[in-house]
Amino acid sequence: MKISGRAQRIEPFYVMEVAKAAAALAREAAGSDRPMVFLNIGEPDFTAPPLVKAAAERALHDGATQYTQATGLPRLRERISDWYLSRFGLQVPASRIVVTAGASAALQLACLALIESGDEVLMPDPSYPCNRHFVSAADGRAVLIPTTAVERFQLSADKVQAAWGPHTRGVLLASPSNPTGTSIDPAELRRIHQVVSQRGGITLIDEIYLGLSFDERYGQSALALDENIISINSFSKYFSMTGWRLGWLVVPPQLVDVVERLAQHLFICPSTLAQHAALACFEPDSLAEYERRRAEFKARRDYFIPALNALGLTVPVLPDGGFYAWADCSALCQQLGVADSWDASFEIMRRAHLAVTPGRDFGVAETGRFIRFSTASSMAALQTAIARLGALQP
Repeated sequence: MKISGRAQRIEPFYVMEVAKAAAALAREAAGSDRPMVFLNIGEPDFTAPPLVKAAAERALHDGATQYTQATGLPRLRERISDWYLSRFGLQVPASRIVVTAGASAALQLACLALIESGDEVLMPDPSYPCNRHFVSAADGRAVLIPTTAVERFQLSADKVQAAWGPHTRGVLLASPSNPTGTSIDPAELRRIHQVVSQRGGITLIDEIYLGLSFDERYGQSALALDENIISINSFSKYFSMTGWRLGWLVVPPQLVDVVERLAQHLFICPSTLAQHAALACFEPDSLAEYERRRAEFKARRDYFIPALNALGLTVPVLPDGGFYAWADCSALCQQLGVADSWDASFEIMRRAHLAVTPGRDFGVAETGRFIRFSTASSMAALQTAIARLGALQP
């Protein structure tokens, strides 16, 4: 059977490959005094809060499970619009919001609507692997630009300008970022957008961790710049609805009909049950619970990052959002006698019963020096992880 070139260009998702190995080892360790601790997957240990679960049950009981509009329930689009106003002080009309089957569908729709075969999209290295593969699936090419800790592992306007070529279509950014948890400085983001706009390009920005910002300086939506920004967001992270597969896209007015047409054919509509449940995310009690959880994620960061640094697993830039730590494991690799973070991750898994994610997924610029830890797990799990990492020290 002949496989399409498009499919062959998609690399394995190494995060999930490592997760499979960790799960197998966890089964072997089941019942032991050292069960596997998982700090490899970016999934909150919190699930949907009570009002969201109750809304789902009510919708199921009432039979509210039929197709919705391809762009989502009008009431949900309005609730999201209201959230932008109350949280960020931004007027984002509901008419520009398209509810999607997760942020993944939002990225796919944006790429299919805007990228032609051969177009190049500039992205930071390191960055979330799926984002570049959405570009590739639309027959574009992701151009990874090496970044540094001084740049917060984000693109700069100067680098965008220097890398811009005849086939460049625009940039795909993430703020806060996976794997680094760092955001783009607002002034730098404005300069990047100016460079892109002057060249007739597009600025796409993944903001799925925006609700989990810990620093007011960075915790602002790029949508404040102008209505030509395209923002991808999700109910998975801040709203704790990972498996519900629900997200949204904010697009310029002229793009709404295009995205709707694509969504009609590719997805029909997002999950109706998830949409009815998500309406309850914006109830005062739910929002209060989300803010409590945000404070808990910050507390976990404030414990875990200094503890990693003390072990020599240096985190070059303090994450200002999300729940990741991008740690330099060079010293640990030497101690373990391994070449890079890929081998180190499997050694940590075997010797400490601790699942972590090697840098391989996230780019090619020195990613072999880094391990990504997820701090989405409980404080107790993080404390156990630090103790086990400490025990690896000579």
